[in-house]
Amino acid sequence: MKIICVGKVKEKFFVDAIKEYSKRIGKYTKLEIIEVADEALESIALKKEGFRILSKIKDNDYVITLEIDGDSLSSLEFAKKIDNNFNSNKNLTFVIGGSYGLDDEVKRRSDYKLSFSKFTFPHQMFRVMLLEQIYRAYKINHNENYHK
Repeated sequence: MKIICVGKVKEKFFVDAIKEYSKRIGKYTKLEIIEVADEALESIALKKEGFRILSKIKDNDYVITLEIDGDSLSSLEFAKKIDNNFNSNKNLTFVIGGSYGLDDEVKRRSDYKLSFSKFTFPHQMFRVMLLEQIYRAYKINHNENYHK
């Protein structure tokens, strides 16, 4: 499983949370978090960031982009999606865009568009939220208790 993210996480509390959830997920699957550089200028950000993201995606990856206009799932539905994907032998790859969103080329490469909410979240916080939901999905799929 891969998570491709635009930008670096700076705040220690987010770094610590990412490490903790990555460790927990490691019990179930190999996890790789790939950070690509972000761009300050909006006029060039989407194309450059999009190129960097696409360079990290392989042909056999099942790509889930995180988009406000994507489908909303419950935690149980998300767990089922993860479980079904691993039965298909494709590498699950999540993509979190930068401050300006995702380039259209990345959106076209997406196999599934997922939305956590219509709210806009800081990208660093969202990385933690995604990891928590992935961990929750593994707990659900293994019939293990997890705080509700």
